[in-house]
Formats: sequence, C-alpha cells, structure tokens
Amino acid sequence: HVQLVESGGGSVQAGGSLRLSCQVSEFYYSSISMAWFRQAPGKEREGVAAIDTDGKKTVADSVKDRFTISHDNIKNTLYLQMNNLKPEDTAMYYCAADGRHVYGLKPIYAYNYLGQGTQVTVS
Repeated sequence: HVQLVESGGGSVQAGGSLRLSCQVSEFYYSSISMAWFRQAPGKEREGVAAIDTDGKKTVADSVKDRFTISHDNIKNTLYLQMNNLKPEDTAMYYCAADGRHVYGLKPIYAYNYLGQGTQVTVS
C-alpha cells in the first residue's frame, strides 16, 4: 500500500531554516500530485504548497517568500524548504499525494494519501 513518510521537522529559533522531506513508496500511478499541509493547535489544516502532475508549483501567499516546494522524481521524494521561520509557522506538517491531476492548492480531501506528519516548532 502507498506510504508517505515525512521527516525533517524539529525545533528552531525564529529566523532559522528547516527542510522537510516526504518519501513516497508503493506508489504505482503513472503520475503524482503532491502537497504540504500544516495544522497548528486549535486551527484548521491549511494548504502550504503543492506541485501537480505537470510540475507546476503553487505556494500559499502567507509563506510564498519563505517556503519552496520541490520534488525529486528519481527519489520520489517531496521537499519543503522553509526559510526565515516564524513562530506562527509552528504546526504539524503533513504531505499528501494523489495519482490524479490536482491543480493548485486544494483542500486535503483532494488527495487520497496522507502522511503521519512531522512537527515544526519555532520559538
């Protein structure tokens, strides 16, 4: 079955950087759309960045100048480079995947597969 495993989270001071990774395995679709979501305590889950089957990237306005999404097709790994982190970036970060063409930043239910998450804490 499809597995998404996130890593790279941790605790950093404001202004620091982290790179999240999401390793995808057992994914036998011919194409893949992927995204990063985050959920802070007491808040709804929100889309952070997405990359569709054509490689087009979409990043939320709230993080556009600081976060970069990328995908290594050979390693089938999704990345989220996060720079100049702020306390409001503190959240559990999840990656999601689907074999369909998901355009732009769509809600979590647009994706069939979701990882367990990795915690990011910015102080």
